[in-house]
Amino acid sequence: MRERTMRGTFLVEIACAAAMFAGCAGEMADPSQSSSESAAVVGRRDPKLTPQTSGTTNRLQAISPVNSKVVWASGLGGTYAVTTDGGKTWTAHVVPGAEALQFRDVQAVSAREAYLLSAGVGTDSRIYKTVDGGATWTLEFQNQDPNGFYDCFAFWSPRRGITMADSINGRFPVVRTTDGLTWTDIGDELPVALAGESAFAASGTCVATQGQSRAWIATGAAERARVLATTDGGNTWAAFDTPIVQGTGSSGGFSVAFRDRRHGILGGGELATPTALSDNFARSSDGGHTWQLGARAPIPGAIFGLAYAINDRGNHGNGDGDDDDQGDEDDRDGRATVVGTGPGGTALSSDEGDSWVLLDGLANFWAVAFADAKTGWLVGTQGRIVKIEL
Repeated sequence: MRERTMRGTFLVEIACAAAMFAGCAGEMADPSQSSSESAAVVGRRDPKLTPQTSGTTNRLQAISPVNSKVVWASGLGGTYAVTTDGGKTWTAHVVPGAEALQFRDVQAVSAREAYLLSAGVGTDSRIYKTVDGGATWTLEFQNQDPNGFYDCFAFWSPRRGITMADSINGRFPVVRTTDGLTWTDIGDELPVALAGESAFAASGTCVATQGQSRAWIATGAAERARVLATTDGGNTWAAFDTPIVQGTGSSGGFSVAFRDRRHGILGGGELATPTALSDNFARSSDGGHTWQLGARAPIPGAIFGLAYAINDRGNHGNGDGDDDDQGDEDDRDGRATVVGTGPGGTALSSDEGDSWVLLDGLANFWAVAFADAKTGWLVGTQGRIVKIEL
């Protein structure tokens, strides 16, 4: 199997098959006992965890809330699922003609409008859009490079978004839309890629947007794990090194998020050692220019998805203006609540990574996202969805 195919089909599949640590769909032993660097959060009230019925048994890999009622999820087998009542009921469907695709990312705009990204080699990397609640889907983008592999996307608004792709011959073939209909290659504007440098198509969070023009991309699978950043909507970019575990084709940054223009978090790990803890979490307070390690989250292997417990609409809101200060009202110091998840487990930090607590029974989830400061969802294997209320 070619290295690129392994990375996109997921180095994680290799880790799960090799280790079978209690099975990819089973329970894991509590890894917090081996993490002296992760302290319990004293006085924290445990979150309320409510399993919900998704309507599918396919693995779900991405989740995108519009608000506390409307949420979209996506996964394998061309599958997507939608709720309009906060998860009391979900309906799952398959996009016609996409039955063999893996929808590794979803971007919800409303109950009727959403985008899906399928990750795969060559023409399997695609972007679909619906404006009628999934009754019909339009194929907006299909990769034509046989070596291409697209990983994730993120949006500034319903019509402005950016999609990350693995490097090919030192170039990232990143595509961008400014009208919600057509996607244009802007790869020449990005830094030259390191040998093998790519993103991980884990939870749809390898790229994050904020305000009207800022974006960050987490990379790995190379000599260094970096964050690529833009402040002008993708016209120009800079690359910044991170201290997260790196240096192999199966390590690096998997998930990145920013709560304002300065404060961000980065999660990742090493897929080749699925039972070991590593330097899997870092944060920035200067817009991603520099990164410092936080406490290790008690999630062995890799963190697939990280999310702030905040209203995420600031990262892909409904406005289409060019005011670069929009969404920066919360640009202040302090510590925010963060949840990280992956096959190895799920952990919560109420101090933005100074300390962590492992949440029991939440192994083999792949993505997490919040609709507001109190309400979020986890998705994972066998179509599982869990609502998390803080």
